[in-house]
Amino acid sequence: MSRTDFRVNHPIHLIRALRPHQWVKSAFVFLGLIFSQRWGDLELVVRVTAAAVAFGLTASSMYVLNDLADVERDRQHPEKRRRPIAAGEVTGGFARVVGSLALFAGVSLGAWVSVKVAGILLLYLTLNIAYTARLKHVVILDVFSIAAGFMMRILAGTLGVGIAPSEWLLQCGLMITLFLGFAKRRAELGVVTVSEGSTHREVLRHYTPAVLDNFIAITAAGVVMTYSLYTTDIDTVRTHGTRDLIYTVPFIVFGIFRYVFLLHNGGAGDPARDLFRDRQLLAAVLGWLAATVTILTW
Repeated sequence: MSRTDFRVNHPIHLIRALRPHQWVKSAFVFLGLIFSQRWGDLELVVRVTAAAVAFGLTASSMYVLNDLADVERDRQHPEKRRRPIAAGEVTGGFARVVGSLALFAGVSLGAWVSVKVAGILLLYLTLNIAYTARLKHVVILDVFSIAAGFMMRILAGTLGVGIAPSEWLLQCGLMITLFLGFAKRRAELGVVTVSEGSTHREVLRHYTPAVLDNFIAITAAGVVMTYSLYTTDIDTVRTHGTRDLIYTVPFIVFGIFRYVFLLHNGGAGDPARDLFRDRQLLAAVLGWLAATVTILTW
């Protein structure tokens, strides 16, 4: 292998190849800690934080693997052709080494937290390999595969550290990840429609705007319903000693509506970036977090 196979134009391109902005998805790992009200347990906070970092590192390695597999398709996409690997700013050899190091660090850190977290990370790794090889080409199952990755984050922050997850919270997590997955496909479909002849994502040929809009509407309703039921569930009230979590529902509803609005006005695509690009969406998330913590600690 020649030395040119290990070239990077600038260190920033290497960081971009790992997509650190996607680490915001690791916030799902903290849901169990937030709703268990055990944030005063320093040891537990450290373990949950380590689990979140472990997921971030493992996910970064999977992004590198996926970009290597899709490099030719990405070069035909109006946005993804700017990614470091597709743009030739980071060579394949260098990307493989860095991706492997990120994977090793992620799984090792997960094993330090617990055997369960390490097992969940290995399951996540297996899912992503299957996704890259086949599942991303299977209509509907492609989005369920993405949602499964988010659910594993929730489980790592609950079962992985000894916190019993709420059944309603798991259902809400499933609904919101499916919502974001179908919304992302809807945004991608719009980009591909504009750039005629693109073959970036073959599964998009099986989706239509009408079908995706229906899926988005169903899952959006599911998010609001499951979260609302969670806040009023008798076990939730007994656990937290308050019925006031229902007052956090408007933040969820506004966030869903705002994201759908952005989606249909060309302002949504990548949820990890959209959260920081739109002030109203970010305000809804921060408002929900502040209200939730305030209610649980009042």
